[in-house]
Amino acid sequence: MEKLTLNNGVEMPVEGFGVFQIPDAAQCEQVVYDAIRTGYRLLDTAASYANEAAVGKGVARAVSDGLVTREELFITTKVWVNDMKNEEDAYQAVKTSLGKLAMDYVDLVLLHQPMKDYFAAYRGIIKAYKEGLTRAIGVANFYPAILANLCETVEVIPVVNQVELHPFFVQADALENMEAYGVVPQAWGPLAEGKHGIFTDPDLTAIGSKYGKSAAQVALRWNTQRGVSIIPKSVHVERMEQNIDIWDFTLTDEEMAKIAEKDLGHSEIVNHDDPAFVKLVLNLH
Repeated sequence: MEKLTLNNGVEMPVEGFGVFQIPDAAQCEQVVYDAIRTGYRLLDTAASYANEAAVGKGVARAVSDGLVTREELFITTKVWVNDMKNEEDAYQAVKTSLGKLAMDYVDLVLLHQPMKDYFAAYRGIIKAYKEGLTRAIGVANFYPAILANLCETVEVIPVVNQVELHPFFVQADALENMEAYGVVPQAWGPLAEGKHGIFTDPDLTAIGSKYGKSAAQVALRWNTQRGVSIIPKSVHVERMEQNIDIWDFTLTDEEMAKIAEKDLGHSEIVNHDDPAFVKLVLNLH
């Protein structure tokens, strides 16, 4: 697995495994265990996924069985909007997540959305970082102007910005902005959550046939080649194995450009610029 060095010197695997929408505790624990056994070393969860405890149990079982050491893993969690009212709430949210994970530290804490008082909340995770509760801090869903404002203002530049990135939502300008601040782009939904016929897309399929790869593998490889970290999710071991098997081929510049031409220029999963979406999130519990 390739790794990249974050702006604070910490190393992070380029590819990880996400556990969004796996609320069943027993299933999530098994899926995490299977992912580690398959070779994933970056595991991405969040307070709002309501499965941190299951992730912790899956990790503990993998460590106990000798599959991996805790130090070989990179664990990410996120502070939800409810805990972003002030600095102390965000700081305590990190401690709550550690309790659920049954860990002394995580490797990365992200603010999940740029909502409520995200500057105060960011100070809270800086405090957690300085106390060694996390090895790095970052953000998620911070779009270019918001990220620029944050980076120009805060004491500690985020190491990662986790946003929607896939061939149908390329976000080239956002990536350029992140690069300017030394922030690593990380893709949630790198397979577009299955939309746009991504698994059978004729162009992706044709490119894949050249390398003996699937359309999904081509889409994942495309993101990593443009410097994007990816966290695909699957509950099926065979799909986990396929998603991680993308490191033995390289797309040409022409293929990279062809894939980028699919860009719609907007998301069809969620519109973060919609006030109704903000109100919806603020009222979630």
